[in-house]
Amino acid sequence: MASLRTVICLGVCLYTWTLTAAENNMPKAENLKWVSLDFKTIIKWTAEESDYKYTVSFSSDDNNWSLSPDCIRITESECDLTEHLTPYDRAYKADIQTEPDPVDYDEDLDNYPHTYSDPFNPYRESKISAVDITVEAVDESRVMVNITDPLTGIHRHGKQLSLRDILKNDLKYKISYYKSGSTGKVSKLDAGESYCFMAAAFIPSRPKSSQLGAWSQQLCTPLEGSILHELNLGFWVGIIFILLTVFFIIVTVTVLCCRCCRQRNSTQSSTPVYYIPNRKNWPNEGPLVFRAVKRSAARLRSTWGLIPAVSQFHTSDSEQVQSIQQVDTSLQCVSMLTKLARLLY
Repeated sequence: MASLRTVICLGVCLYTWTLTAAENNMPKAENLKWVSLDFKTIIKWTAEESDYKYTVSFSSDDNNWSLSPDCIRITESECDLTEHLTPYDRAYKADIQTEPDPVDYDEDLDNYPHTYSDPFNPYRESKISAVDITVEAVDESRVMVNITDPLTGIHRHGKQLSLRDILKNDLKYKISYYKSGSTGKVSKLDAGESYCFMAAAFIPSRPKSSQLGAWSQQLCTPLEGSILHELNLGFWVGIIFILLTVFFIIVTVTVLCCRCCRQRNSTQSSTPVYYIPNRKNWPNEGPLVFRAVKRSAARLRSTWGLIPAVSQFHTSDSEQVQSIQQVDTSLQCVSMLTKLARLLY
């Protein structure tokens, strides 16, 4: 009889030791952490790589645990509990249980290892993202800042809830502003100055560490009556390039027009045609040539002042020849009469 009792005790001890050893060999979830932004709440953990799977439960009173429908026997190391943590203003805990694959349902699943998270209250601890704002100058001393409530990760009846839908009157906003180019705070807006604005969600019912959300993007008002203040360097470089291009085009067109006018004038202006007599017929035709040269000399003198005036012409052959030679020498200075001078010689 004593031997039978001894055998039973040894069997129970061996079974208990086997269960304990198997449990110790299972990878447990570690480093549980709540990650929540705009009420989208996820529980994350770390574990060694294995063929084991994980099942997530949650509870707000440590007694009534509910399974997350989307996180039963999963291989991932996170679980989205956004749609299950209601009401929002409660402290919830998560339980991560390790299970073998395949599972033996004849065994008691509670014998497998559990890991419990710290409590988390979405209403008081979920981080708030930056809000969207617009800035509009009403007049010289007033500026209107429009703030758009951020959307949350919660959906109800096909609608995505905003932060105002959840926090109601607990949601406030803080606005920070300062003069552009300065870091000091201001108490009023001065006319003609540029001011920069930022806004953030503020929930005074929360603990101080989680009251303020992320700050929005900084937006500034333009200087009053100065549109040029908003123009950047690239704009001015483009303006200068266009002006220089227009200037060079105008100069080029002007030079080309002047050349064309000179060529047309030179083409239209005709060189006087002189009849050069044969020297054998000089006594008979010399006086006619002499009068033609006299008219040409007078025209050149009045135009360029190059040929001295011829006061008198003599009808003798020798004097006529001498005077024509003097006029021919003066005509050599004028490019338009070079051919005439060469013919005379």
